[in-house]
Amino acid sequence: MSNIRFKALELAISRSRRSVDTTSRKVSEYFGELTFNRSVMREFLPQLAYDQLLSTIGTGKKIDRQLADQVASALKEWAILKGASHYTHWFHPLTGATAEKHDSFLMPTAEGKAIENFSGNELIQQEPDASSFPSGGIRNTFEARGYTAWDPTSTAFIVDDTLCIPTIFVSYTGEALDYKTPMLKILHALDREATAVCNYFDPAITKVVATLGWEQEYFLVDTALFHARPDMALTGRTLFGHASAKDQQLSDHYFGTIPERVMDFMKEFEYEAHRLGIPVKTRHNEVAPSQFECAPVYEEANMAVDHNQLLMHILEKVAKRHNLTVLLHEKPYQGINGSGKHNNWSLLNNTGSNLLSPGKTPESNLQFLTFLVNIIKAVSKHADLLRSSIASASNDLRLGANEAPPAIISVFIGSQLTAVLDEIERAEGVHRKKTNLNDKVSLDIPKIPEILLDNTDRNRTSPFAFTGNKFEFRAVGSSESCAKPMIALNLIVAEQLKQFRMDVDALISKGILKEDAIYQVIRLYIKESRDIRFEGNSYSDEWTEEAAKRGLSNIGSTPEAMKVTILPESIRLFDEHSILTERELMARFDINLENYLKKVQIESRVIGDLSINHIIPTAIRYQNALIDNVKGLKEVLDVKTFVKLSNNQMQNIKEISEHISIIRTLVYEMVECRRLANKIENIEEKAVEYNKVVLPYFEKIRYHVDKLELLVDDELWPLPKYRELLFIR
Repeated sequence: MSNIRFKALELAISRSRRSVDTTSRKVSEYFGELTFNRSVMREFLPQLAYDQLLSTIGTGKKIDRQLADQVASALKEWAILKGASHYTHWFHPLTGATAEKHDSFLMPTAEGKAIENFSGNELIQQEPDASSFPSGGIRNTFEARGYTAWDPTSTAFIVDDTLCIPTIFVSYTGEALDYKTPMLKILHALDREATAVCNYFDPAITKVVATLGWEQEYFLVDTALFHARPDMALTGRTLFGHASAKDQQLSDHYFGTIPERVMDFMKEFEYEAHRLGIPVKTRHNEVAPSQFECAPVYEEANMAVDHNQLLMHILEKVAKRHNLTVLLHEKPYQGINGSGKHNNWSLLNNTGSNLLSPGKTPESNLQFLTFLVNIIKAVSKHADLLRSSIASASNDLRLGANEAPPAIISVFIGSQLTAVLDEIERAEGVHRKKTNLNDKVSLDIPKIPEILLDNTDRNRTSPFAFTGNKFEFRAVGSSESCAKPMIALNLIVAEQLKQFRMDVDALISKGILKEDAIYQVIRLYIKESRDIRFEGNSYSDEWTEEAAKRGLSNIGSTPEAMKVTILPESIRLFDEHSILTERELMARFDINLENYLKKVQIESRVIGDLSINHIIPTAIRYQNALIDNVKGLKEVLDVKTFVKLSNNQMQNIKEISEHISIIRTLVYEMVECRRLANKIENIEEKAVEYNKVVLPYFEKIRYHVDKLELLVDDELWPLPKYRELLFIR
């Protein structure tokens, strides 16, 4: 065993367990204690200011300067009592991570003393340097100014000694340089369109909010082993590694007993999450060894996105205290399941009713069917845009790998709902019948049993599945911001609801009764979106063939998926709802492609370095040892015995030589292809070249390196192996 690998294993085995006492208080006693939540606002704000703030948050109106000063003063007082000395505008730049610049509350006085100060101006707006964040050409390096602006709809919180204020991030000229800005805009647009549709059924409805409950999958690996793998440290995944004799084939890890060391880690990160108001509720082992999952109670979508970004940070921070490293990469290990981030999405109106829950009357079921069918229609019409929202270099490795939904977007709704929609499609129209109550007329439409809420089966192979009272977007990658798919999903639904109202109102204007008009449009949409619905095994080759016959797209790579975002119809869609301008979309197109090719470029460089400077020298060293051994045998054995005993070693020497030669040739070819690709100036062409020409070398080189792993003496092999990485000690 190589010296580095031996020391890494020795460190991993000798790790002492760390535990934090989280049992002295009930979770309910410390939940949200580090957040400026409504109970804290009520305590620290004057009643009038509290009422004004809640009203402003609910209506989306601008906060006046006087109210901002009152809120800032209350925030400062509360934060200092909690031990905070600094504040920061916490935002989500287009890196996909979060960003923050800390400023002290310190304000020197003329007497040579100092006071703590935090004004409304500092709360509402800051000017961080925007020059080094991705902008897609919107900002030049010498144009440094950008603005962060307070998002009062998301709760401020304290991390360590810093008050974190959620904000948007825009350029000096107003373009969005983050994910929160378009997220807030689309949630407002969806509220407008969904509320208007709800008013067909209940004129008293005044607001609809999108809700999100994410499920975060992740791997854990011992930090010592992680740092002994340059590929994991630099790319987040293993670029080499032969399969372990045992991994997930026995299905014994899934929902199994959580390892004691991991449980200590989970308890501590849940404690930290709960103090920050993240309603983490579920934890369990996932399918692959050392793979786990956590999930919260659903929240309003903007808050849920913020909490997921914060939770990923907490996972990584707490893991370090336990000498563990969190792997959020979608595919850190080849041959076993990767990690996703299932987005459970629904709609609630201001009465608290879930618009995706079937009702108990035909009238309420008509509303349920309206939203259900419009969502299916939206996905059918804009499936490629939804696919583009989950595209990344790492998620490309996971989608369609017989462990995750394929790149083909389809919708699963279950056998009962399928039967209902089929019945509607066959039916002529709405029937009416007299009731005994004041001779009112009641609708007679297909009945949806109440048991449906608990009787809708789950199709775990579907990328977009209805699961009783919500849709589960299962194709989202584990390392990605939930904002990207949520912006796309809420946008296409808002657009579809707008079109639905136009279609219904057009029929009403012709004298058709409202219920009949709604039913006719629903029936039409069911027919038009039939091809997107699939109830079978989405992993199967048969589905790939069937999807092609249906005309569904199978977009297998990020460069191809990104093209969808700048098509004229996509630009029109974002522009009409005032979410992103054409310039902002083009900027994000460039940013996503540059991010993709840089990740592939980095992986290519790491493959070259490990192959030439680590793997080949190790293989040659072992090969030389075999050659010396053969020479020694020849000196002490007769010819017949020598030939008999040396055949196996000679075969090993030959195989090692062949693999070394092929690896060296492939690496040099890959480097040359990369050199030529780097000369391409057009970002789209360069990304495609990396995808089509450079990337295919990865598997070719890996095949031969992994073969060497089986041939070379275990004591010499320089990298921790899968059997060592996959099992927490």
